[in-house]
Amino acid sequence: MTTRNTTALRSEAMQGYVMVSPPLIFTILLLAVPLVAILVLSFWTQNFMEFDRSFTLANYREAVTDPIYGTLMGRSLWIAGMVTVVTVVLAFPIAYFVSFHVPQNRKALWIFLITVPFWTSYLLRVFLWKVILGFNGVLNSGLQGLGIIEEPLTFLLYNANAVVITLAHAYAPFTILPIYVALEKIDRSLLEAARDLGESAWGAFCRITLPLAMPGIVAATLIVFIPVIGDYVTPRLVGGPDGLMIANMIQTQFLRLNDAPMGAALAVSAMTIVSAIALLVVFVTRNFGRAPK
Repeated sequence: MTTRNTTALRSEAMQGYVMVSPPLIFTILLLAVPLVAILVLSFWTQNFMEFDRSFTLANYREAVTDPIYGTLMGRSLWIAGMVTVVTVVLAFPIAYFVSFHVPQNRKALWIFLITVPFWTSYLLRVFLWKVILGFNGVLNSGLQGLGIIEEPLTFLLYNANAVVITLAHAYAPFTILPIYVALEKIDRSLLEAARDLGESAWGAFCRITLPLAMPGIVAATLIVFIPVIGDYVTPRLVGGPDGLMIANMIQTQFLRLNDAPMGAALAVSAMTIVSAIALLVVFVTRNFGRAPK
């Protein structure tokens, strides 16, 4: 390689670094620095209005040994898992229909309609579900009006089920879009070749469509699972005592109990568990996105 080519490559590399540096600095300042601050804070102790900066693992020991934190973390993982399963199972048929059965000139309209829920406030959608699932809400009133039930159902609101329903509706668009993108990338000639070779429609779906759509499914799973663990607004509004999650305890530690180090330790523990689960999902599904040979 000549000196001129080497100089040109270095110049292009430098231009790339210059272009990347502003968002990189922005990310470091607004994401990495707060995470490091939370991590450092988790090893301190709160003494009324002051911090004892002596290094200690007492917060983590309490997070592991206190049963209330384990219960909240287990419930959070269960709710996040159920929300993820419900949204992916319901979103895949919609994404498949838009990708394979909607004419090309109307797909943009369907995607537009899928994003309509983003137009309304998240809190407004939560309150609407509260009205729907309430003791005298739309669902109970409708069932009573049809004569299906005599008394309002009490298990619809203020429990983990209400949290799952509300969060599944809120995160549905986040699930549909990545699956749709993955389905759009599938080469239709592979499906035609499979049918020409005698494969059934269901067999072609299982052997070609589903494996090639797996990257979108994995992306949708992570996009939903990770933020649901940190949601504290929905459990507070529709969950009741049996629907509270670990994020509600973190909020309580920071804002009500004035124990920021304990809240930070819980936050770091939750992030560690979620990161481990996310890596496990990626590791298990890393080979599913390859076309069959």
